[in-house]
Amino acid sequence: MNKQTKVWLVLSIVLSLLALGSACSKADDTTNKNGNTGGADATATAYSGATGTITGVISFNGAPPAPKKIDTAADPVCGQKNPNLVTDDTVVTDGKLANVFVYVSEGSVEGGKKIGDYAWNPPATAVQLDQNGCHYKPHVLGIQVNQNLTITNSDATQHNIHPTPKLNPEWNQTQSAGQGPIEKKFARAETLIPVKCNQHPWMKSYIGVIKTPFFAVSAEDGSFTLNKVPAGKYTIAAWREGGAKGTEKTISVTVAADGSVKADFTFDAAPATTSTQGSLQVLPAMEFPMLGRH
Repeated sequence: MNKQTKVWLVLSIVLSLLALGSACSKADDTTNKNGNTGGADATATAYSGATGTITGVISFNGAPPAPKKIDTAADPVCGQKNPNLVTDDTVVTDGKLANVFVYVSEGSVEGGKKIGDYAWNPPATAVQLDQNGCHYKPHVLGIQVNQNLTITNSDATQHNIHPTPKLNPEWNQTQSAGQGPIEKKFARAETLIPVKCNQHPWMKSYIGVIKTPFFAVSAEDGSFTLNKVPAGKYTIAAWREGGAKGTEKTISVTVAADGSVKADFTFDAAPATTSTQGSLQVLPAMEFPMLGRH
């Protein structure tokens, strides 16, 4: 091997190592759209300054689609316990929209430090997701990074919990009737994670995983409240299901010390996106020709 060949070989190895290091660094720095990786930062400190409140109402503009009855005949247990099960992708009462996930997506406290750079330890209390009447309750929920999620089965039939995240590991776990709770956590911030039941295809839920505690789900009257938000300037996001990734709107607010600010949102009526085939459908058997068969 001549000298020039050796030089090129060494250079190639060095460049390959540099590229690998860069790729690993990018993987470690992966963030979601609210700028939070959700990883623990040993140097971060807890916020101890002035706070305020963000309140708002989610309105629905237009005629809401009528709920559609779900056919649960394939699993008699579902029909017996919940004979009037209907779709709940759009729940509107007096022009107000429920099940909208609202959260602080980004912003800085007074003084300029980003809100995500503080340490926000998750609550010790677990968030509950129940399977009741072959229906996820609640339909939309929020949880902090590394907070415990407790999943229960209140039905006399088997379920199969299957979240499909993009930034967190995907998992798929069966929970039989009478089985104890399933305990899970999400290590990275992500909005929002769809949850389905492989055995009851109409069952859907959504989980918003946030690094900070500043999130809420709109109630039946469309109202929401974010308490004890550090004084500062923020982008507030409101997400509702529909389409491939849902629909999100944002608004900028300034939270004053000991003050309260409004953040109202309006979503327009859109074509229904929820499948109404809701029954457990058994696909017909398919016969394929055998090679060498005459």
